[in-house]
Amino acid sequence: MTPGGNDGPPAGSGRGRPPRSGSWDDPPDWDDEPGWDEDEGGVGERVARPAVEQLLEEVEAETRPRGLLAVGGMRGRVAIVTGASSGIGRAIAVALARSGVHIGFNWLDTGPESRAEAESAAAELEGLKVRVRHRGVDCSDPRGVEAFVAWVTEELGGLHILVNNAGIARDRALWHMSDDEWEDVLSTNLTGTFWFLRACASHMRRQEYGKIVNISSVHAIRSEFGLANYSASKAGLLGLTRSAAKELGPSNVNVNAVAPGYIRTTRLTGAVPSEILDRAREGSALGRLGDPQDVAGAVLFLCSEAARHITGVVLPVDGGHLL
Repeated sequence: MTPGGNDGPPAGSGRGRPPRSGSWDDPPDWDDEPGWDEDEGGVGERVARPAVEQLLEEVEAETRPRGLLAVGGMRGRVAIVTGASSGIGRAIAVALARSGVHIGFNWLDTGPESRAEAESAAAELEGLKVRVRHRGVDCSDPRGVEAFVAWVTEELGGLHILVNNAGIARDRALWHMSDDEWEDVLSTNLTGTFWFLRACASHMRRQEYGKIVNISSVHAIRSEFGLANYSASKAGLLGLTRSAAKELGPSNVNVNAVAPGYIRTTRLTGAVPSEILDRAREGSALGRLGDPQDVAGAVLFLCSEAARHITGVVLPVDGGHLL
């Protein structure tokens, strides 16, 4: 029995609607900005700028989403979110916890900093009044994955949701890419996802209920220079998602993928040159980078009963990057 629930499908259904990222309720202060500019001569004469230009500036300033609302019908469920100590994975875990889902998450133990990050994430989740279990587990270790899944399932009283989020990147032109750079990315991003799928599938099949979401990437669909290993791993996830959806569908297990575009995480903004980020903004129909909460909202929907008849799909969360 799951604490606060049971091992079968949720009794109720519900849907949450994330709030709008911005609000036009407050009129601009015409005496300060942004509707007026000093003229080029600098003599203090003020001229009105076109309303469209002002509107575009306001939209640019309002790019960060507010916190996601809770989704009904999920309280007491148990989820495993891989790589949830930071970035997109942490945002997904928080979104699920806000809806009353107990969380198990793994993280890659690389030293004191990674441990402190994991403890910080656990404390944030526990502050949302859910039960939390976490452990340093390498996704490319099949025995470690199996033991982790069994431990979380026993500790939290069940397993209903799996979000395969953990991933790494080792970008390099393919003619300079080492064997290790190729194998490490494929082992974590693709093979590690398979290990978690296999470990969770038996439990979900027995209870005839489950929600699985694999975090792929727009680069699985449209690659860029230096991403041969990363794009191959994320494209492989799309095939794995469709195969798993076919095989697990008869057991009432939904399997879908989310394909984020450029998302503002510390890893992205710290490692990707600014000119590439500028091109990503320009290439987006919405003219901005995404935030981890944007991805979390899509995952939350796919894990809810609002998406009960959706399986085997790939949902881009890219601001129109692929258009």
